[in-house]
Formats: sequence, structure tokens, C-alpha cells
Amino acid sequence: MFRLRLILILTWLFLSLAVKGQESDPGPGYQMVMMNNPAMSGSEGSGNLRLSYLNFYPGNGYNLHSVYLSFDSYFQALHGGASFYLDEDYLGGSVNNIRGGFSYAYFLQAGEDLFINAGLNFSVYHQGFDFSNSVLPDQIDPLGGVVFPSAETLMPSGRTVFDMGTGFTFVKGWLSGGIAVQHLTEPDLSSQGMEREVIRRKLFIHLSGDFALGKSEKIYARPVTYLSYQERFLIAGGGLSVETEHLAINAIGMGDNSGNVNLQTGFSIRSGIVTFNYTYRFNIVTGNSLMPMSLLHQTGLAFSLYNVDKRKSAKTINFPKL
Repeated sequence: MFRLRLILILTWLFLSLAVKGQESDPGPGYQMVMMNNPAMSGSEGSGNLRLSYLNFYPGNGYNLHSVYLSFDSYFQALHGGASFYLDEDYLGGSVNNIRGGFSYAYFLQAGEDLFINAGLNFSVYHQGFDFSNSVLPDQIDPLGGVVFPSAETLMPSGRTVFDMGTGFTFVKGWLSGGIAVQHLTEPDLSSQGMEREVIRRKLFIHLSGDFALGKSEKIYARPVTYLSYQERFLIAGGGLSVETEHLAINAIGMGDNSGNVNLQTGFSIRSGIVTFNYTYRFNIVTGNSLMPMSLLHQTGLAFSLYNVDKRKSAKTINFPKL
């Protein structure tokens, strides 16, 4: 009976992760910015290499993990920024999603103190399967557990699809933000037109500020807010990052239209060109009794490899260290 409950819980968690959101979404953090808005490519003022590891629902043995790699920089010859990213989601040992993409952002000075970036992303999404350890519904005996051989044969063949996204960012004084639409092609992972396997378009809106605290300009407050909407699933939040040259502490609250209220806290430490960051997200209020309290652990490294000369064609965005 315990194994049956465990299977049902895992099924619900996987569906909530892969269907409601259509993909594993890191949320509002700027550590994985290229997956949310291609117009951010090269906008931070240096060549940045980012590495991240995410563990979903930690401490529950659900075996849901994600790793992420990206690089972005400004290129004078392109009059803008360019980037690439690679992401792998390992979901429960049965599903393996690999995404990779390239982005370009054109930088434009639209006024004396207004800068606009327009970005475009091209990506490939591959979904693969391993059913060697899977349990199908017809294998379950409600009294004896998993005992029956399955009459259903699952084919492990995967599918690769093409995708696109676009976005814009702006910087004006202390305020920066943007809007992006991902999955413009609405790729079908099933190849058979199954509605639940179509990755729906995702709208992402973000705003952040940059304020010096005191006259010394050694401590900064960087508020942030965001909204994400994808196939009837809406999540929004807001928070603050307080930062010095070497240390940042942040917290952000978020809620969705399923009745969940979550809190995400974290910190980052910088030494030379290397920044280490850690984030923990947990559930405060849930619309479903099966939702665990621990939602996400994320650790990562960022390397500022070099500074670039952006002349007057663009302005650096100081991303909150989320």
C-alpha cells in the first residue's frame, strides 16, 4: 500500500511539474536569465559564464534534477549581445529533457537616458525516455503492491523539436525590465498532436530597480518583481536583494493561481571573477495537501571572464543577485 501511495504522489508531482508549467521553470532568478528573455544577452557588461544545479522537492526522494550552463557577452561588431545555453532536466529517472539554444540581442539607445534591447532566440528541445524502472497502472495490485507484468509496451524513442522565443528589455535611470514570449512555435513533443504534450507559449514580464543606500554607494537595494503565464498557469512575485561588492542577501515571495504561496531566500558571495550563489524555495500556503514544504534547492557559480567596451550604444543592467 505504501508503494502505491508513493507512485500516486510521484505521478501527481511529475504532472504538476511537466504539464501545468509545460517545463521545469527556475522562476525569477537572474542566474538562468537566457531561458527567460533572450534580450538580456550581453546586457550585464561582461562576458559571463553561468553554471547551476537545481534539485526539485529535495529530501523526498523524487529524483528530479536540472543542470544549466550558459555564456553571454556583448560584441561590438554585432551591435549587441549574443549567448548560448544548455539545460538538462532529469525527471524521476524516466524522462530526460535536453534544451539548447542561441540568442541575439540588438542594443539601441532610444533617448538620452533610455536604452532598449530586442532579442531573438532559436533553440532545440529533445525529450528522451528510459522505462526500465517504470511502473505502469496495470502492474499494480492494490493489496500486494507491484506484482503483475505489464501488458503495455513502452517505446523509449525520443523526439526532437525546434523552438523560438523573443523578448525586449529597457533601461531608464534606476529602472530596468522587460517582456518576453517563449515557445513561439508551440512545439509538439508527442509528434501525434496530443494537447498535453504541446509546449504552450509562455509570457514573462520582469522589473527591477537599482538604488544606492547612503552616500558611500557601497550598499545597494535592488527590488524585483515578475509575472509568468503559460497555459492558464499564472505565477507572480516580488522581493528585494541587498548587495555589497562581495555579498548579497535576497528574498522573494511568489504566489500562483493554484493557491500556492512560496518564499524564496538566498545569498551570493563574490571573490574576484567568481560568484557563488545558493537559493532555497519553500511552500508557505498550499492549494493541495500533497505539496511538500521544500520545493527547490539551487546552487551555482558565475564567472565574469572579462569586461567589454559598450561605448554609448547600451547601458549596463545590474541584475539583482537572485
